[in-house]
Amino acid sequence: MNKNSSNSNKPPSSDGLAKPKIQPAFPRKKGKKAGGQPGHKGKTLELSTTPDHINPLLPSHCECGSILDKSKAEVLQVRQVFDVPVPKLAVTEHQQLACTCANCGSYNKGEFPAGVTARVQYGVGVRALVVLLNIAFNLPLKKIQSLFSDIYGYAINTSTILKATQDCYEQLQASEQVIKQSLLNQIVTHFDETGLRVAGQLHWLHTCCNSLFTYLFVHLKRGKEALLDTPSLLPDFKNWAIHDCWSSYFSFTHCKHGICGAHLLRELTALIQKDTQWAVWFKRYLLTLYYQSDQGKGQLNTLQQQKALLLFNKIWNYADQAEPPPVKTPGKRGRPKATKGRNLLNRLKQHQSEVLAFAFNKEVPFTNNQAERDLRPAKTKQKVAGSFRKLEGAKKYARIYGFISTTRKHQFSIFNELKKAFSGETFLTHDSSS
Repeated sequence: MNKNSSNSNKPPSSDGLAKPKIQPAFPRKKGKKAGGQPGHKGKTLELSTTPDHINPLLPSHCECGSILDKSKAEVLQVRQVFDVPVPKLAVTEHQQLACTCANCGSYNKGEFPAGVTARVQYGVGVRALVVLLNIAFNLPLKKIQSLFSDIYGYAINTSTILKATQDCYEQLQASEQVIKQSLLNQIVTHFDETGLRVAGQLHWLHTCCNSLFTYLFVHLKRGKEALLDTPSLLPDFKNWAIHDCWSSYFSFTHCKHGICGAHLLRELTALIQKDTQWAVWFKRYLLTLYYQSDQGKGQLNTLQQQKALLLFNKIWNYADQAEPPPVKTPGKRGRPKATKGRNLLNRLKQHQSEVLAFAFNKEVPFTNNQAERDLRPAKTKQKVAGSFRKLEGAKKYARIYGFISTTRKHQFSIFNELKKAFSGETFLTHDSSS
């Protein structure tokens, strides 16, 4: 009852048009002015030092009627207008020439460039653009056709778009391997999953990511079966795995675990709305550690850690007395059902070190927001497309979007890197050290 995005795992989009007054997970500072805050880097247009066109503005005659000499004029000020040129597809004609050698009589023919295999075809720029529009910007095939027709005067075929996506998927296999290996070497990596409708069935889109790399894979299962399968990185990961306390993750004991604090705060908020006092104290406790550890970017000193452990146990013991234990209903078989508060208490105690990992280890963040941000575009894609008709289409989306997300994190041009991808050369393959 009364669930929303602030007290459960429901997304903000589920709150509806009549947005309820939602308490944010983290207290916000009051009294801030509207607009950019101090330290915010603006993106205002700056004058270009190499303008493409220069339009000198000087009247041809003086007011007295004399002709003015433009070579003697001085520049008072400049104003620049940034605009897009008239869009058109540039057509390059490759002519295969042949001639007979005057010396030996051999007949010599020129060779077409690699990739130029048809009499008429689209180049890598067009193919990269349609992949970018379809995968990164979620445009359906028909809308991509309409866009090309409106801008360039060519109604590109859907088969051309699908072929470009297939070629891009195949060419990015090596880049995906670089991403996977890079993530396995990271100190901290985020894991999460979200539902995806594929071929009429519920599938799961899994992610393994950090601030520089994004890896995605699609699986029919959500839990341990998927995490143990070949596409998963967890069986080989040995450092800090940050997640939302999904029980399947804890079966991997060769790595260290950290639990997302934002998920815990939402659960505590839901209990607070039901007037659960111990939830108020636990939420205040977690937020205090959050600020003491510099918002999860640092760690508590030894004395602070000892006090934090003592206070954790003190609050938990009170909550254990206040939260009713599960009561077995006469005549019903099986274990008695526990309250949500009791379930949360049990998890807090069972995974105490994982809950406090962000405050005791400076490399561990407070939230798993990185994984949620990397999964969110797939929900937009699904809303636009409805679902993926085939598993192969979902797999193509996962690999290509993982590459696009990684490219964006490295601040490279996505369009240029997709063009390179059609020749198998991206920044992840020819310069994996970056």
